Amino acid sequence: MSRALFACCLLLVLALGACQSRPAVEGSVALRVATYNIEDIRTLDLLDPEQPRLQAAAALIQQVQPDVILLNEFTVDQPGDPGYTEGGIAQNGQRFADGFLAVSQGPGLEPIAYQAFMPLTNTGIASGFDLNNDGLTVTSHPPPPSTNPDGSPGPQTDGGRAYGEDAWGFGTFPGQYGMALLVREGLDLRAQEVRTFRELPWSLMPGAVLPTDPETQRPWYDGAEADAFRLSSKTHADVPVRLPNGVTVHLLISHPTPPAFDGPEARNQRRNHDEIRLWADYLDGADYLVDDTGTPGGLPPEAPFLILGDLNADPDEGNAYQNPIETFLLAHPRINSTIVPEASADGLAAYPDLDADDTAEWGLRVDYVLPSRNIHVLEGRVERPPAPDGVPVSDHFLVWLDVEVHVPNDGAR
Repeated sequence: MSRALFACCLLLVLALGACQSRPAVEGSVALRVATYNIEDIRTLDLLDPEQPRLQAAAALIQQVQPDVILLNEFTVDQPGDPGYTEGGIAQNGQRFADGFLAVSQGPGLEPIAYQAFMPLTNTGIASGFDLNNDGLTVTSHPPPPSTNPDGSPGPQTDGGRAYGEDAWGFGTFPGQYGMALLVREGLDLRAQEVRTFRELPWSLMPGAVLPTDPETQRPWYDGAEADAFRLSSKTHADVPVRLPNGVTVHLLISHPTPPAFDGPEARNQRRNHDEIRLWADYLDGADYLVDDTGTPGGLPPEAPFLILGDLNADPDEGNAYQNPIETFLLAHPRINSTIVPEASADGLAAYPDLDADDTAEWGLRVDYVLPSRNIHVLEGRVERPPAPDGVPVSDHFLVWLDVEVHVPNDGAR
């Protein structure tokens, strides 16, 4: 299917409401906030302006026209990344914004100007430890296979997996599976005020569900490993964005590890559980939290926020450990979880085997936009356009919420 024809199909199958302006009451700002896991986007993909999968993803984003969107599985370009070139790191988010989203991807699709922010990630960063306890400490990685002709990522190799399982977060090369946050021009992304918890040791979390070896009953990570092992598989970042009405909204972004690809010790299931819990502790101001600059503390009690990302856990099904989504987030007193984005009638017809709220082709709700209770929610959607012939964009769907952010009654911003 051609790019132009794909864009025309999008115009037919997506709800017209996705393009309409979102009126706001006086003193409030209306925002469309989205999250989208585009599945393993690499630097060399972003350097190709004709990359078909990126064109298709950009067409969908231009149709939805979000003001803020978090993109998961975006390589953070850096030394060791096969496509990296000298001259700065973490440029891939802006590459996508400028090379694809700022250029119309088809008839009737309006370009969008975004500022990008990419936090550093633990994925693909060698730890120097034998974290999978297979008797080998792997600190070098083979070159990953090239992208397939249809634009989909090349397959993993045994060598790449061996390296990734001993990295701080799974990645077959440095920076793979990172995050890119895009904020529309006119909103003030306060990059200098970002807080990250990439290096926070898991062992500092009180009551952490750290794994044990089921045969020996000893800690899976012990000694120096336990002291150093990082809770976040990518990073947890609080990115403040100041709105035109003067209110600062905190975008809490993360991508916990899938609760899978481990053994009876369930190290990934348990890590996913505590990565999700970290945001509840941040909202509660837990004492153990110290960010990567050494600053302690959580989010101020009245600060408006949105939790964004592929959290890799469903509250109703799947194999997440002890239902962390429901326990820590959906039931949290500061979170407004009343409106659950669902697919439109066309989206339901395109994927008849999925539940209305499933955000992944494999049948789970794993991608979230969760606002604070002091943010008014208007509506939301899980976008499921039919896959264009020959262009497998992702195994996840784009999820968005329309919200209004009001100036607090006390005037505090």
